[in-house]
Parts: sequence; structure tokens; C-alpha cells
Amino acid sequence: MRSIRILFSLSFLAAFCLIAMPRAAAQSGNDIRINEILVINDSNYIDDFGQRNAWIELFNTAYNKVDVGGMYLTNDPNNPTKYRIPKGDPITSIPARNYLIFFADNHTTRGILHLNFDLKDSDYLALYDMNGRTLIDEVRFPKLEVDKSYGRVTDGGSEWEVLHKTTPKSNNFTGEPRNPGLEFKEFDPFGIGMALIAMTVVFLALILLYLVFKNTRSFYGIKFSDLFKQKAVSGVKVEAQPDLTGEVNAAIALSLYLFRNELHDNEATVLTIKKVARTYSPWSSKIYGLRNFHK
Repeated sequence: MRSIRILFSLSFLAAFCLIAMPRAAAQSGNDIRINEILVINDSNYIDDFGQRNAWIELFNTAYNKVDVGGMYLTNDPNNPTKYRIPKGDPITSIPARNYLIFFADNHTTRGILHLNFDLKDSDYLALYDMNGRTLIDEVRFPKLEVDKSYGRVTDGGSEWEVLHKTTPKSNNFTGEPRNPGLEFKEFDPFGIGMALIAMTVVFLALILLYLVFKNTRSFYGIKFSDLFKQKAVSGVKVEAQPDLTGEVNAAIALSLYLFRNELHDNEATVLTIKKVARTYSPWSSKIYGLRNFHK
């Protein structure tokens, strides 16, 4: 009865996980961030028509694909639905941890990535959800020089600055990447923290194992020690004797090993003659011949 209840509980848990997994992987517009802005484009990123205009980079911070179709971009805080991103086009689907560029050139006839406003007289940009009321992200940017962009220091991060190098469709951080191992070494130069963490993990694992084995009887109704009270050897049940010495146990183990592998002292009365192949005949060999030596 208990095993049936355990099996039912595991089945219910597996079904719940299968139902929850698709929802956990569902896309959310809240994962999109305005990542970088360039206002005056003199010798920078070129659109599909060979034109250089202001551009806006969106970044998908999620680890699943997100479609921004139906959302709104605006440079006017009083008009949140200024430009609706068209739906149904695969180009608006941003892969996981990836980017999408919009051109603020006020030329919507050039495609859905071209907005109906520019950034020449603006210092504000916002992204709204499909309902046109829920603000997803906004930023106020300073007056920028030619070919200078304003973006997040790290993709999707909270800190903004005028970037030293424009990075359309690529990582905003252009410095030398830091190894996590080196950062931890700077934090813990003598390894004391690492030793404490390792010891804590080991002791917690031992405590967990102790609790698991201790509560085995209450969970399954038996003890692991009960499994070793009787052992079957060649179909005969032998009760373990806890008072036997090590020599006796070794002798029993050796006897069982010899018995199982058919090793014994009485050899079989079988004569085996092996043929030896030689390149010459031993009967005519001079090594075995007799000679008379006369003096």
C-alpha cells in the first residue's frame, strides 16, 4: 500500500513538471531592454538601403526567444503608442541573449525596422508592452557627439554611459573579460574561504547521507542492516556470525573462491602432448649424434 502511494506521488510530481515546463519557457516582453542608442550617424552602422541614420538596439535578456511584435517604441513620454512594431514577421523575434536594431529615420516605407520618428530633437526613448500602457523600459540620454553611442555598460545591466566604441548587434562590454577564478582569488587570496566552502559541502553531504540512511526504515519499512543478516551462497542460506575472527572469514572467502572457480589440489589425470615445430629434424641433428674420436 505504501509503495502504491509513493508511486502515485512520483507520477503526480512528474505530471506537474511536464505541465509547468512550457510555461516556464514562455516568452515575456519584460525581458527586453533598450541596450544602446546612437543619434548622429556619420560613419557608423548602415541600414539595408545603404543609409546612415540614428539607430536603437534592443537586447533580449532571457534564455528563450522573445517576439517584440505588437510592442511600442516612442520618443514622446506623452504618446506611448507612437510606433507599433508590426506582428507576424519573423524578423521581430529576438533569439536568446541576442539583439535587434531599429532605425530612427522617420521612413516607415523602408521596412518594419524603420521607425516613424527620429532622435534629432529627443532625449527620451521608451518601450511599451502590447497593451500600450505597461512600460517595459525607458531611458533619458544626454546630447551625443557624432558617431558616439549611449548604452549600458554590460548588456541588459543597470549602469549607462557614453560608450568608447559603438557595438551594434554585439556585446557592449569591449574590455578584457575577467576570469571568475581570478576574481575569486582577489577576494580570497589565501584560500581560506575556498577551504571553508569545501568543508561545509562535505559535512552537509555527510549529514544528508546520515539522515537518509537513518530514516530508511520509516520510509521503506526495513533497515539496510537487515539485508545482510542472511546471504545465499550456492542456494544455501548462511547466517552471518559477527563473532568470527578475521582469519576464519579469510579462510571461508578463499574456500568459496576456489569452489566457485573450480580450483583444487587434485589435478585431472589428463596427459597433454604439445607438438613442437622446428625447422630441422632432431633425429638427424649433430647435437644428439655420437662420434668416435681417435687419438
